[in-house]
Amino acid sequence: MKNFYVTTAIPYVNGAPHIGHALEFVQADTIVRYHKFIKGEKTTFLSGSDENALKNVAAAQEAGSDVQSFVDKNALEFEKLAKSLNVQFDIFQKGSSQDHFLSSQKLWELCQKNGDIYKDTYTGLYCMGCETFYEKSELNEDGECFEHPGKPLTEVSEENYYFKLSAYQKKLIDLVETDKLKIYPQSRKNEVLSFLKEPLRDISISRSNERAKNWGVPVPGDSTQRIYVWFDALNIYQSGIGFGTDDKKYSQNWPADVQVIGKGIIRFHAVYWPAFLLSAHLETPKSLFVHGYFTVNGQKMSKSLGNVIDPFELVAKYGIDPVRYYLLAEIPATGDGDFSTDRLKQLYEADLANELGNLLSRVTTLASADNLKVEEKKERKFSKAVDKHFKNFDFNLAIAEIFKELKKANQDINKITPWNLKPEEREKYLYKYLDVLYQAGVDLTPFLPDTAEKINSTVSGQIKKAEPLFPRLK
Repeated sequence: MKNFYVTTAIPYVNGAPHIGHALEFVQADTIVRYHKFIKGEKTTFLSGSDENALKNVAAAQEAGSDVQSFVDKNALEFEKLAKSLNVQFDIFQKGSSQDHFLSSQKLWELCQKNGDIYKDTYTGLYCMGCETFYEKSELNEDGECFEHPGKPLTEVSEENYYFKLSAYQKKLIDLVETDKLKIYPQSRKNEVLSFLKEPLRDISISRSNERAKNWGVPVPGDSTQRIYVWFDALNIYQSGIGFGTDDKKYSQNWPADVQVIGKGIIRFHAVYWPAFLLSAHLETPKSLFVHGYFTVNGQKMSKSLGNVIDPFELVAKYGIDPVRYYLLAEIPATGDGDFSTDRLKQLYEADLANELGNLLSRVTTLASADNLKVEEKKERKFSKAVDKHFKNFDFNLAIAEIFKELKKANQDINKITPWNLKPEEREKYLYKYLDVLYQAGVDLTPFLPDTAEKINSTVSGQIKKAEPLFPRLK
């Protein structure tokens, strides 16, 4: 039986992780937990570190470090971030690992065998931030990359290997149009199709040793060249599950069921990546879930503005599930969102401490006093409304449905005032509220795993007064 296989994008490790990485890690973890704990499926969850990029080499030089030590140190920070958010990777694949080198060389050889790789001289404008070449028509009015405004592009002219991307235009259009590669949301699918309907140009897939600073995956059969970062980095999704090294593990997991990425790298994942796989006669991923970007208090996040949010500090101050809640409930799942500490505090108090925490406290206090007992339930089934939104990865809408039911229960309990009733009069109401809380715990399982576990352990069996779920902020 095939595992349900989910990946995050593979972050560059030229610096420390930021809140955008936290968003993607939590979104992907939520998908995995749904399939594992709600659907009861076997799952595999992969992330990793993109280590063979020029920007990593430049950052290591600036830090006065050798490249390997530099990427090893920074990769650990991304693993630490995941653990701090209760995100549980099964595999964290490093781009500088030996098995990844072997796997990427195998992918190259398969594409080469199919006649899709050739050598030629290339001249173009290179953005180190994106690690890609751009035509002038693809830049803003100042001749800058839209993803990295203010950073000059480098004109590069050298002999490289090319991939025949142009040969796959029709196949790629068919792949996306028919949803064999399903792209969420629809607006991103339309964006990809719009790009694919323009003539596709062949792309450079290698760099000279000189420009690569002798860092990266060597091109098979050519000791003067290194494999271009996107060709090798995208293959982390395969190398981490045994492509070229462990056929059984690979067959249990590939193709990926969901690949979670940011909107800035959609072309690489929806065009380049499936083209490489088609050339190699390998299966393409089943779906791409594309999320947006953060602003901070309405401004673009940047080091120069001093508004980069440190996710480690947030977790230390507010706790794991409150941060997960903000990322999943407040940020539109497939759109851009704004981060505000004031808004995080507001949601903590209004939604978590009041609607959820206070309801659990009031109901279990009365149920405990009345010595109520609830038969333990083994079934974990999502509410229909929550499930409907989840299947489209609309996490914020799914969570809104959960809290709508909690709000109804709070309004009902305020109207009935069961604390003013005799135990035998309020019993039916308390069982009703305990059911609401149990279902909320089930529905929150992928989103707020620790909170969900606390709720369901509290409202099952002999009811005891609950400890405060979300203590008031100081």
